[in-house]
Amino acid sequence: MNDKQPKKSALHEKEGVPQPETLSAVSLQKIVESRKKQPTAKELIAGIVSGDKVALSRAITLVESTNVAHLAKASEIITGCLPHANQSVRIGITGVPGVGKSTFIEAFGKLLTAVGKKVAVLAVDPSSTISHGSILGDKTRMEELVKDANAYIRPSASGETLGGVARKTRETIILCEAAGFDTIIIETVGVGQSETAVHSMVDFFLLLKISGAGDELQGIKRGIMEMADAIVINKADGDNINKAKLAKTEFNRALHLFPAKSSGWIPTVSTCSAYEKTDIDAVWQTISDYVALVKANHYFEQKRQDQNQFWMLETINEQLKNDFYTHPEIGQLLEENKKAVAKGEVSPFVAAQILLKRYFKE
Repeated sequence: MNDKQPKKSALHEKEGVPQPETLSAVSLQKIVESRKKQPTAKELIAGIVSGDKVALSRAITLVESTNVAHLAKASEIITGCLPHANQSVRIGITGVPGVGKSTFIEAFGKLLTAVGKKVAVLAVDPSSTISHGSILGDKTRMEELVKDANAYIRPSASGETLGGVARKTRETIILCEAAGFDTIIIETVGVGQSETAVHSMVDFFLLLKISGAGDELQGIKRGIMEMADAIVINKADGDNINKAKLAKTEFNRALHLFPAKSSGWIPTVSTCSAYEKTDIDAVWQTISDYVALVKANHYFEQKRQDQNQFWMLETINEQLKNDFYTHPEIGQLLEENKKAVAKGEVSPFVAAQILLKRYFKE
């Protein structure tokens, strides 16, 4: 009888060393319980005012929620934060896709935090019209800024909202201001014909451009150009410096064709490189000069008041739309009229009148 054991192959698997537990069961249970516990509106308000980013994030989630049960709590939070808001400079940043908005905002945000500013970035990501999903990847592009203690980045999906902003961006601004952020940056989804809503919620509107990319004005026409308080030619580095300078000259000429702004401000054109972090400080100086001017001539306050009235009307429109589509008597009638319109039995305009009369019970 052969007592020799068969030789093991050199490719056999060796027993590994068991990994120690990185989290105790007690700690895990505490985390689970804390996440299940929903803080009250007063607790969230207190946390926001004290600068707690976790409380701020939870409150923004409530504000963005479409759950009817969250509406009252979100309204209470906004009302409680309102007395602590309106102490910031709100900056809207837009530009064609690929212009380097996220890279610019990170370089710009780091500059601001270095001089003692507290920066909140509200990055709006486009939502798919098919899956309704959104990547929300702007945070990953701002690796340095996201680690800055004086910065807060909140990506949001645009949803069905036109104009380059999310449905609740306006309310989110109030919460960030209450949390002590004195500079609010709103990054829009990208330039389009409807990319105008952000202008109605910011103090300064910055349009980022790049040179050597064809006739970019074809996509934005005069609308965005007329609203811009400054145009910055990004990616002015390497072999692109001369092209950027040429683009600066061309845009300066174009701006002279537009009517004067009621703010008394003359829009500027400059160049920078967000990648190399050059001339970013000049952009901040431009914004500072603008704020000083409009505060001195009282345009700053007047514009804020006009914006408040505008968003009151927008909120009414949104609420009426939501109430209409969630009305118990409208659902079935809507489906019936959609089928009738599809078959050509009734015109879309007559069907709309039928639905509206039923809604208002005329």
